[in-house]
Amino acid sequence: MSLFRLDASIRIEGSVSREVADTVEKAWRGEHPHAPVVGRDLGLEPLPDVWRDAVSGWRTPAEQRTQQQADAVALSDSLVDELLDADAYLFAVPLYNYGVPQHVKAWMDLIMATPRGTSPMLAGRSGVLVLVRGGGYGPGTPREGWDHAGPYLRRILAEVWGLDLHVAEAELTLAGVVPAMESLIGLAEESRRGAHAAADGHGRTIAERVRAAA
Repeated sequence: MSLFRLDASIRIEGSVSREVADTVEKAWRGEHPHAPVVGRDLGLEPLPDVWRDAVSGWRTPAEQRTQQQADAVALSDSLVDELLDADAYLFAVPLYNYGVPQHVKAWMDLIMATPRGTSPMLAGRSGVLVLVRGGGYGPGTPREGWDHAGPYLRRILAEVWGLDLHVAEAELTLAGVVPAMESLIGLAEESRRGAHAAADGHGRTIAERVRAAA
């Protein structure tokens, strides 16, 4: 059994999404100390921009594909296999410019370019989504409704791919570095603690479900 972990932050030091994801992974390892964790770090190693070739390649008979199409098809197929080879999932995604990081969208687009990628291919499996936002986007805030990443990611991971999805969220993470947000530091720390608590619980949950299904 294995855990697939995807990181999307372009930072290492100070990355709250990586920090909260570490808590999920630690909880997973507590239940499965010898199980591998397969990582894909899109923040540091984004995929090449070959979505157009992948889409056209999948619509072209194999013997008629250009080399670019063949390579893109092979990449998109391998990304699907990477997911299918895992038993549980961890996705750590920060909110960038009010939406999904472009390198995460590129990854999803390449997967959904394949005939298998738009089906509930992960149905019956469990995963954790770590969502991190620098500001506040909840009800009554000035930016309510500006988070266009969370709803999209939930839709794809849970509804399109079929995951039993658990979510750990932290926001106001820029309070400590943006002077105008200084008054929100206390709320930010509370949100961060809540995210870690949820991450620990979710990590244990998905680990227990994998064991029960084994």
